[in-house]
Amino acid sequence: MKPENIRNIAFVGHTGAGKTSLAEACLLEAGLLKRLGAITDGTCALDFTAEEKEKQCSLQAAICTFNRGDTQINLIDTPGSPDFCGQAIPALGAVETAVLVVSATAGVEVNTRKMFERAKGYGLAVMFVVNKIDGENVNLPEVVESIQSSFGAMCLPVNLPTNNGKGVIDVMTGSGEPDFGDVGAARTAAIEAIVGADDALMERYLGGDVAEAEAAKFAPKAVARGELMPIVFTASRTAVGIGEFLNTVTSLCPSPVAGKQRVLVTEDGANEEIQPDPAGALVGLVFKVGSDDRTHIKYALVRIFHGTLKSDVTICTLKERKGMRPGQLHRMSGAEQKDMQEAVAGDIVALAKLDVHVGDVVFTKTGGRIATVPMPTPMFSLAINPKARGDEDKIGSAFKRYMEEDPCFILEYHAATHESVIRGIGDLHLRTMLQRLVSHYKVEVETRPPRIPYRETITGSARDVEYTHKKQTGGSGQYGKVVINLHPKPRGEGYEFVDKIFGGAIDGPFRVSVDKGIQAQLHDGVLAGYPIVDVQVELTDGKTHAVDSKDIAFQIAGRGAFREAFMKAKPVFLEPIVNVEVTAPMANLGDLQGDMASRRGRVEGQEMLPGQMAMLHGKVPLSEMSDYHSRLSSVSGGQGSFVMELSHYEQVPSNVQQRIIDEHQKAKAAESGH
Repeated sequence: MKPENIRNIAFVGHTGAGKTSLAEACLLEAGLLKRLGAITDGTCALDFTAEEKEKQCSLQAAICTFNRGDTQINLIDTPGSPDFCGQAIPALGAVETAVLVVSATAGVEVNTRKMFERAKGYGLAVMFVVNKIDGENVNLPEVVESIQSSFGAMCLPVNLPTNNGKGVIDVMTGSGEPDFGDVGAARTAAIEAIVGADDALMERYLGGDVAEAEAAKFAPKAVARGELMPIVFTASRTAVGIGEFLNTVTSLCPSPVAGKQRVLVTEDGANEEIQPDPAGALVGLVFKVGSDDRTHIKYALVRIFHGTLKSDVTICTLKERKGMRPGQLHRMSGAEQKDMQEAVAGDIVALAKLDVHVGDVVFTKTGGRIATVPMPTPMFSLAINPKARGDEDKIGSAFKRYMEEDPCFILEYHAATHESVIRGIGDLHLRTMLQRLVSHYKVEVETRPPRIPYRETITGSARDVEYTHKKQTGGSGQYGKVVINLHPKPRGEGYEFVDKIFGGAIDGPFRVSVDKGIQAQLHDGVLAGYPIVDVQVELTDGKTHAVDSKDIAFQIAGRGAFREAFMKAKPVFLEPIVNVEVTAPMANLGDLQGDMASRRGRVEGQEMLPGQMAMLHGKVPLSEMSDYHSRLSSVSGGQGSFVMELSHYEQVPSNVQQRIIDEHQKAKAAESGH
């Protein structure tokens, strides 16, 4: 298949919009399914895992490939819940077009907006599918108006529903009486958007010298440049508009040749635009890692951007330079897979048993990195402990697999709090991961809110702080004397060690030892065991002993001097502040604003959403969010949801600082048995 005959699209949008049922309808239209699967009875080809069947929603990205005439369509169906954006966002790195699926009954929702911003920010073409037009009490003109007011006047219908949602009319070639609007007016608006993508064409159009058929040829260019974002209408359950949607994909969506061209940033910092040429060296991007729940065999989905991949080619990544043989190539369609002989530039291929990760660039000659859509910082956390002794290894291997599959899921050990902590986008995200742990590995964990990852720093300076470490135990002893100054640094600039010793007061290697000791103290903290950030240490003087001075002595002296200086330099705690977006019924807005204020939060804005819903934006200390899920559920009657991600660190109030110190001292006393 030639790159110009391939279309790569990703279905994105809010949960419940009907993305998976729309993808299933496309497979049925293409002849790959004999009947339409249903999410409610677990018969969908693309929602095939046990967890997806149980929860009746998509939890991972799934790909299917089929032909429409001479065009090959690679369609990636992604989860709509913000909790599983770690599956949806990387899919944008593999396609030229993001297809925003909007429910005709619910309209534009929260995740529709988020995925639109990500797709446009990444430079992708965008089209909209208004699905479920056969739903009850739909107001299609209102939905179109909402899309245009939310995303711009270039969002234009290229077909219109007719016969009470039982068919659609192509505005460029068709005629008839639509359920709303006017075919002629829609045609004129679409043509004007298309000719705007080409100056010469626009000039001729204004002179009345452009036929509709000629304008249609320029449509893919207009879509690729964002001059036109097509809107089409479908009812996936009754197959209305499905064929027309696929025709729109083949005729309007850009191919790998015409769409966004990726740039390879090589190891030496050069930027090389990657042309979708099947000849030459291989460059591909890993955008999904998964595994078969039955065999636990790992697989990776790779978008080929340049060259041709065959099974006998040796491929590398920046981490794996010795090279790997991909073995058999596969084309996946949900859980099914077929063998491939090769994958050319523009295509997508599945590879098994390779040590690769999401975001890796695979290559044969020149490696580097390809910019992808930024991922949100997972901030929803749970501290975990195995319920049964000896399960640590099972839990570790399971979570390692889950981290490879989902870039927004993290397991880490907090040395400052002595806790193993899992982090994700939300409560549903982490609970789903824990459910998988039970289902597939037969192990359980106990969970609790984790300790907050505070940081320690200073707001003042301390000068000429002297510390001497002297130890004599018979024979050679230990001796090291240091004098330091300590200053605060701007937030986020980290640690700096400045050697200001002139002459030989301390030998060069021992100055390195002082730095090493201070860095160890930074890790351990001073006030309450939390890492220390944003400080500058100046080593100004000291003294050595001809026999007793050694590395360990100056490490200890460095630590001691730093501790004393730190306590003299107005030490404070910093706490993480998170951006919070809360979606709930408008009727609950006042209660939620008051609740946010009671959590030391700041409301920064609000917006009205369709269906009598509203979104509240604010910043809140992470320490105040541990019970927010249950509180929101109580206030909103179970209709509310929220997402949060790290914004920045701020100094904690003095009363909170003392509470943190008291809790630390109690914990230390409990550990020591006092």
